Amino acid sequence: MSRLGLRLLAVGVIGFAALAATVVALNLRGEANLDAELEYTGAPAPDGQVPAEQIAQGAYLARAGNCMACHTARGGEPYAGGRGIDTPFGTVFSSNLTPDAETGLGRWSAPQFWRALHHGRSADGRLLVPAFPYTSTTQVSRADSDALYAYLRSLPAVVSPAQPHDLRFPFNTQAALAVWRALYFKPGVFEPDATRSAEWNRGAYLVQGLGHCNACHAKRNALGATAGPLDLGGGLIPIQNWYAPSLTDPREAGVADWPETDIVALLKTGVVDRRSSRVTASGPMGEVVLRSTQHLSDADLGAMATYLKTLGTAPAAAVEAVSPSASTPAVAGRGAKLYEDHCAACHGEQGDGVAGAYPSLAGNRAVTMTVPANLVRIVLEGGFAPSTSGHPRPYGMPPFGQTLSNDDIAVLLTHLRSNWGNRAQAVSSVEVNRYRGSGAR
Repeated sequence: MSRLGLRLLAVGVIGFAALAATVVALNLRGEANLDAELEYTGAPAPDGQVPAEQIAQGAYLARAGNCMACHTARGGEPYAGGRGIDTPFGTVFSSNLTPDAETGLGRWSAPQFWRALHHGRSADGRLLVPAFPYTSTTQVSRADSDALYAYLRSLPAVVSPAQPHDLRFPFNTQAALAVWRALYFKPGVFEPDATRSAEWNRGAYLVQGLGHCNACHAKRNALGATAGPLDLGGGLIPIQNWYAPSLTDPREAGVADWPETDIVALLKTGVVDRRSSRVTASGPMGEVVLRSTQHLSDADLGAMATYLKTLGTAPAAAVEAVSPSASTPAVAGRGAKLYEDHCAACHGEQGDGVAGAYPSLAGNRAVTMTVPANLVRIVLEGGFAPSTSGHPRPYGMPPFGQTLSNDDIAVLLTHLRSNWGNRAQAVSSVEVNRYRGSGAR
């Protein structure tokens, strides 16, 4: 080999070594003082030795984090794992959180559990895939982690062996995870803002950390990363084809001009009547209300409302409307006919809905959002608010996925988005076809 070739080889080796060292260093940051603490210290405390208050607090926090939703397979035992979660990189299967010694958390220590939340590592140090939202749960306090651990260890043990993830190469390798973490993850703790109230800081802690709201309400890049837990600017939920609207934009789901009582009511019951229009949590957000937020205390919901109100400042009325795309008289007439046949009986001839039952479509920002994914999904699958203790018998909307074609839905939604004062872009049949597919389980 020539001297030039040897020099290039040496430079390449040195560069690779430096890159590898950087990746390793970035993946170990914040863990230097954990080694001694992470040693397993023995079996869990016998029944009765863990304070009942700590277990109760852990149960509450598990609800706040909606842990059971992902860690319970359809028809399976609660928290026993095995649920398949489809991602653009393959399918991830959730783990068993019950205290079974061989297949669950039975051999985990409290420090190891905290490391999973805080550093995204398993008990043996293996890197966890970021479908587990450790980029958010890294902010969970050690006390709350220990309470969660105590609660999970109090559950009945269920034998449920881990199912290997079905991820494509190279996403199924620890090396790829190490690079991803070096690029997009830094362990941290929640830092209260001294200029804000205790209530605001509590709300920020819940929204940014355990609630991991940005897991849905943020855009993701080609490698599935968000800009961080503070990014709540809205994004399409991969595979599911639901759009989690921006919590900062008044044209989408910003609530800066809402009274806190309305925000609390929506999170508590799944519905709230505002300005003669009914706002409903549906799709994935309906599940969050059903399984998580309806069970939170009014104090915590109020804290979340206080925080969410500060994410945007422009009132909706001040936002300039988007001019709708022009449509031919024939298309407009067809849209009006489809609306008359399938929608007007509930939503009214003028899209004004029925108070306390069916939402108004006129002036409804869920109708006029730039991304029409949720409208498409609701027409296809039906619209169902969660059944909550505060609203146990919600009205629902039947699905039309087997009744209307892609073109029918596109024309109908274009009609909704361009009448009764609504001014939003037309919906194409191509868009409907795009959002029709769903890999959700």
